Amino acid sequence: MTASPAIAPLSGRNRRRHAVNNVMLTLTAVCAFVTVATLFLILAYLVYNGGKSLNFAFFTKLPLAPGETGGGMANAIVGSAEIIALATIIGIPIGFLAGIYLSEWGGKTLPFLVRYTCDLLNGVPSIVIGIFAWTIIVKPMRNFSALAGGVALSIMLIPIAARSTEQFLQEVPRSLREGSLALGASKWRTIANVIVPAARKGILTGMILGVARIAGETAPLLFTSMNNQFWSTGLSEPTASLPVMIFTHAVAPYEDWHRQAWAAGLVLLALVLAANIAARMILSRGASVPRG
Repeated sequence: MTASPAIAPLSGRNRRRHAVNNVMLTLTAVCAFVTVATLFLILAYLVYNGGKSLNFAFFTKLPLAPGETGGGMANAIVGSAEIIALATIIGIPIGFLAGIYLSEWGGKTLPFLVRYTCDLLNGVPSIVIGIFAWTIIVKPMRNFSALAGGVALSIMLIPIAARSTEQFLQEVPRSLREGSLALGASKWRTIANVIVPAARKGILTGMILGVARIAGETAPLLFTSMNNQFWSTGLSEPTASLPVMIFTHAVAPYEDWHRQAWAAGLVLLALVLAANIAARMILSRGASVPRG
């Protein structure tokens, strides 16, 4: 039997589509490989240089004077923990309550303004937030401090916490809200006892990722907490932090300081990686993923 004349053009179109599909699939695979290879190259370089520079003294001793070999960054590790804890205490409650408002209360103008402000803050360069915190805290106090650093980082954390809370709360089925209200529960009791518990894993995931996001910020701390070669005895004093110590040691002309900068970078990366893994584990245990 002879083939129908209409089959040949159709077969040609299929071959072209198949060829285009293979080309695009190859391009996406190459781009994915380049991206992943670059990431692993950076990680491997950091692990190689930072791993051989880590020792017990790095976690237990203070930095030595410029030009001396040895010492550690114990004060920077503790200082980073203090600043991040302060930012979390300030930013998480404000962002959480703002997210509840955006998700559970109607209206157009005010929620729109709050969402727009959150999105705008997410896009503001961190150095601008550092200058703002310097203007409202450091300049009036006439002193760099951990308090100023915590406030600067909290300003960055608030919009992240607010938007992630709103998105995960909106994932809760409307039937749960209606069922609770139908049983006579008030709006606040419904939110506190039904909606928030249903979205708690997702909310916690967003909070952890937000804290991991601000943990590596350097620019705001240069204008607020600055640095300290010794232990800080209060929140009103200049305080060392790992990101700032990495910056100051990396640009210094001392080889041992470069070694410690690599070690600090590895420690900071490990902390951020641990936070992301924890968030993924929480998210995989039943939390819903926010829709874009």
